[in-house]
Amino acid sequence: MRSLEAELSEARSLSISELANAIESIGFECTRCGGCCTAAEREDGTSEDHTATVFPDEIREIQRSEEYDWRDVARPMPYGLSDGADGPEGETFEWALQTDSCGDCAFYDDGEGGGDGSCSVYGDRPLLCKTYPFSVALGGTSQPMGEAVDEEGMVRAHECEGLGRDISREDAEELAEALKERAVRELEEAIAVREEYAPVAVESGDVVVHDSEGAKRPDGTAYSEE
Repeated sequence: MRSLEAELSEARSLSISELANAIESIGFECTRCGGCCTAAEREDGTSEDHTATVFPDEIREIQRSEEYDWRDVARPMPYGLSDGADGPEGETFEWALQTDSCGDCAFYDDGEGGGDGSCSVYGDRPLLCKTYPFSVALGGTSQPMGEAVDEEGMVRAHECEGLGRDISREDAEELAEALKERAVRELEEAIAVREEYAPVAVESGDVVVHDSEGAKRPDGTAYSEE
């Protein structure tokens, strides 16, 4: 298995032109269906909450532009947490965009009540949202839920009704630039998390998120064992 540093070096050398070629070959146009912003339906009829990864600085950017509290924007990624007597507890290593009571992204307007079925923080949306449904085939980078349904070179495409549609060269290059930036940022974050990680004695009922800036509580403040 290659090191994260080797994967980061490759991510930084990715060709925007080649990524754009791959995106053009696959094809994509957003249909504003909301599928990437809402809870995912399982085969057994249950649903899984929307889980879009967001970096600490992306959380703060949304906070600044919309005057939100940290918890309004993000929640601890549920993977790695367990069900305690009073709710989730344990340690996790990422933040996810906050969800509503239905498990949908808290910033998605589904169009009811006169809305237009759009993102209320579109200009500040995380890189994962900007690049959906694509990911880069490098170890240490994340991919949307579900297996890739198409692949062209280093670019993987995940289930989305907008795939296979014509995309302009300009839009493909813009998407390619964001895709490269995301791959680099994800690997930088993973390396920083590894370097900043220090085991903590998590008490019953507590949740600790280890990110690139250290251990935090769900409200974004530094975790202290005192």
